[in-house]
Amino acid sequence: MQQLFELKPYADDRGNVVVYGGQLEPGAKVRVSFRGSGNVLKIADTAKVVDLAAEFAGDNGRIDISETSKPRTGLRLNIRVGHESSVAIGANVGCETRMFVSASEGASVVVGEDCMIATGVELRTDDSHAIYDVRSRKRVNPARSITIGEHVWLGKSVVVMGGVTIGSGSVVGFRSIVTRDIPNNCVAVGAPTRVVRRNVAWERPVLAYRAPNVSGLAPGEVRTARYWKLTSTDPSAGQPEPGTRADQVSGQGSAARERPRAFTWIRHKLRGLAR
Repeated sequence: MQQLFELKPYADDRGNVVVYGGQLEPGAKVRVSFRGSGNVLKIADTAKVVDLAAEFAGDNGRIDISETSKPRTGLRLNIRVGHESSVAIGANVGCETRMFVSASEGASVVVGEDCMIATGVELRTDDSHAIYDVRSRKRVNPARSITIGEHVWLGKSVVVMGGVTIGSGSVVGFRSIVTRDIPNNCVAVGAPTRVVRRNVAWERPVLAYRAPNVSGLAPGEVRTARYWKLTSTDPSAGQPEPGTRADQVSGQGSAARERPRAFTWIRHKLRGLAR
């Protein structure tokens, strides 16, 4: 096994490659392990890598990490990639602590751009160990791919299991376990998760700095119009059209939304979502 403790261009005689031409910030932590051959780690030069542990456990695995062009907390990632598997992290993703990502048995994990990842989040295409049917002796838990849309907020200690698609603009609440698809622009909570509110959008400004009793966007706050969409029954809906940009539109004068009867309960469930 070959281990690297710095991030720089690399190639070995087994076909393992690191593609990176940037400069990490002081104090950044890196550990890259190659156990097999033909693996590729490609990181954008401007990616804000703060803490990266990447393990290529098999052959022909791939990790792609996109650029950071907006103010973000940084990328903190613990990624394990198996044979013929891949992980792709979109642009401007931020992680409060290390997000654990496991992709194996040819499965993939895709995290769309502008996602906000709280503390202790895990994305698992596999169960780490095989489970068999005693009568047939066949596997009952094959690895399955995960797709996270753009501008998704995964709250503290959320776990996303294999075979799941989360639509763009959605929020997954504290300690939720996601075992089924979630459509765009909704709030989902629980273990397993269920959708508790649709037709929502979220923005990044921290509420601790906001004055009380502001029912709409705060004065001077802007909304990211690209992600303000109605919820569709199709989990892949809510994806921005190719070539569009995230228009910033003034929130002055926005009408206040009526609070549903379940608002207090939802707010309790969402408590613990980290910024």
